[in-house]
Amino acid sequence: MSWVGQWKHVVAMVAINFAFGLVNLLLKKALDKGLNHLIIVTYRQSIAAIFLAPIAYFRERKSRSELTPLILCQLFLLALIGLTISQYLFLLGLESTSATFSCAFLNMVPVNTFILALPFGLEKVNMKSKSGRAKVLGALLCVCGALLLTLYRGMPLANSHSPDTVHLINQNNTTISANKTKRWVVGSVFLGAGSLLWSSWFLIQAKVGKKYPFEYSSTAIMSFFAAIQSAILSLIIHRNVTMWVLKGALEIISVTYANQAAEEGDQDFKPASQVIPVAVDSR
Repeated sequence: MSWVGQWKHVVAMVAINFAFGLVNLLLKKALDKGLNHLIIVTYRQSIAAIFLAPIAYFRERKSRSELTPLILCQLFLLALIGLTISQYLFLLGLESTSATFSCAFLNMVPVNTFILALPFGLEKVNMKSKSGRAKVLGALLCVCGALLLTLYRGMPLANSHSPDTVHLINQNNTTISANKTKRWVVGSVFLGAGSLLWSSWFLIQAKVGKKYPFEYSSTAIMSFFAAIQSAILSLIIHRNVTMWVLKGALEIISVTYANQAAEEGDQDFKPASQVIPVAVDSR
């Protein structure tokens, strides 16, 4: 059974990526039905805080050190960058593009983290070694792939010989406007900005984790801060109280399942204390 120990992390990572793929599909449907972006973030982080708080209390109550004002401020900043703003930008990008595109675009997160880690000395590249050249080549390929996804949308994956398909293609070619193309590019910018903030979050988190190495407690606190931040921003931007009412099973399942998948992914990446800045994959 030695192969189980060797492949369990790979299997877990594949399962988490499938889970996040389903998350994007559900959130895309919910956004198309009018669910507000910041309300999604607020509910997700509220559920995360409620879920993680008792786990953090019982698992770390004997070893947890005292929270200082400095650590609280740092966790507040982490919540703002990595949870509130990055998720908001990602949802804006998801609304303007597609679920498939948004999943593929998140592969920029490891590259952004790698590039940002270089000037801070958190990652070193030896161009004389094979591993160093492989890192640089992988980063360049990932950037080129993201640009290709942004600038080229391609043709529909369908049977081009079917008369119905030919008719639909011709109809689509005549109805696609410059406004829709512009919206796709704007959505790509939102996804890129969200990925960049998420990468920055990993680097800052690695620093904070050395001072407060309690992953469950720090994640619960960040989720609590993010829920408050998102709620305040939502009330400032949209003062319609009725938007907070989740309508139908789709919105409830989307918010709940999205949170659970995100928590599984965060645990796989060791959310607070054991983050290796460049050893990350897209969630």
